[in-house]
Amino acid sequence: MIKGILSQIVMQSEIYLFVLNIFILLTLIILFVITRSTRRNWNKVDDYLGKVTKTINSIRYGDLTKKIEQSELPNSEHLANSLNRMIETLYDREQMVDEYQTELKRQNRLLEAVINLLSDGLIVVDEEYNILRATKKISEWFDLDGQKLIGKNLADFIELPNNINFEMLSNTDVSIRTDVSALFNASCMELKIGDKKKRFVVVLKNITDQRELENLKEDFVATLTHDLKVPIIAEKNMLELFLGESFGKISEKQEIALRNMQSSNKELLELVQTVLDTYKLKGNRIRLLRENIMLKAFINEIITEMTPIAEKSNNILKFSPIRDIRVYADRMQLKRVIKNLIQNAISYGESNSPIEIFIGEIPKYIVIKVKDYGAGIAPSDIDKIFNKYYSAANKYRKIGTGLGLYLAFQITKAHGGDLAVDSVVDEYTEFSVKLPAIEHESLFYGE
Repeated sequence: MIKGILSQIVMQSEIYLFVLNIFILLTLIILFVITRSTRRNWNKVDDYLGKVTKTINSIRYGDLTKKIEQSELPNSEHLANSLNRMIETLYDREQMVDEYQTELKRQNRLLEAVINLLSDGLIVVDEEYNILRATKKISEWFDLDGQKLIGKNLADFIELPNNINFEMLSNTDVSIRTDVSALFNASCMELKIGDKKKRFVVVLKNITDQRELENLKEDFVATLTHDLKVPIIAEKNMLELFLGESFGKISEKQEIALRNMQSSNKELLELVQTVLDTYKLKGNRIRLLRENIMLKAFINEIITEMTPIAEKSNNILKFSPIRDIRVYADRMQLKRVIKNLIQNAISYGESNSPIEIFIGEIPKYIVIKVKDYGAGIAPSDIDKIFNKYYSAANKYRKIGTGLGLYLAFQITKAHGGDLAVDSVVDEYTEFSVKLPAIEHESLFYGE
């Protein structure tokens, strides 16, 4: 805004100066015509012209305090007054320009001071990624004075991951080609300022402390869950001994109570195992032990395990495959994925409704689907459900860590597959597990 006003004032000042010169020229021509009859009058005009010219030159070089003196020539008083008023107007305009320039410089200094206080570094680059501007943080990290950075190419300082250019940066981990022993994250945005030139702003963040804190948190959770697992397993073994009547005969009511405790113990153990496996997955310590799995028997086995849980909410697990399908996967990890999806359907689907499991194929993939009928997932939540620690449990007042779908997604990705979701609010939710098909072999067996 200030720049626009400043430009307008400068333009008006130039117009005034142009009009002033034209006005003086016309006046001198008129004076010359009026006084050409006598040499004496001509000498007066010549003297006056010299004074006016001297004053105009002073004004031209910035001295707006000069005034046009009056003369004995006819109409010179009117001429002098008109020119002096125009000079005064130019002087006022110059004062306004000076004031706006001072304010603009002050605001620039304020903005620069605020930006330099940011913990992030900002870099402005052109379409060739040559540096146009950079903050002090960037100078420190790149180990080069700010002025010397101008004109350098950003690729000389930042090393990008494979198959990524600067325009694709979005919270992407990058490396700096200096001796700085820190971890950095970068994002790039196009800078649009109304001209045809293409410019970008690259935001560079030092995430060393953040990553160290995340690692400490992960280590704490891993240690805690590992230590919790020991007494839970001990409790599981003890419950099995009681139910096996190793310590004496138990009544029917005692058996019901012990069965409920055993079910809760099993859920707690699976919850702890999920947290522990999530930590291991981040550290790339889960190995996939792939084997040939016939899905019909595999899914039926899972349904047998999950039916007691589904019956608590009167859900029926439906699975009626037309044909059997073979898949090459890690049995334990794939079971964790399917059981998690069924548990999710039990928790968030409608009670007294079916939960349907399908198996099939699409080009190059085997597909396992789990569908429930109920609350569904809002469009705004679809992109979040596979995020770590995201959970809809609070919305429905249920217990959950938000790690189940995250872990299922990561396990599926580790198999070279994908986990997708289709949902309509208040109607249904359907998760689809896609796993690579076995090449050069028949996919179907029997009827």
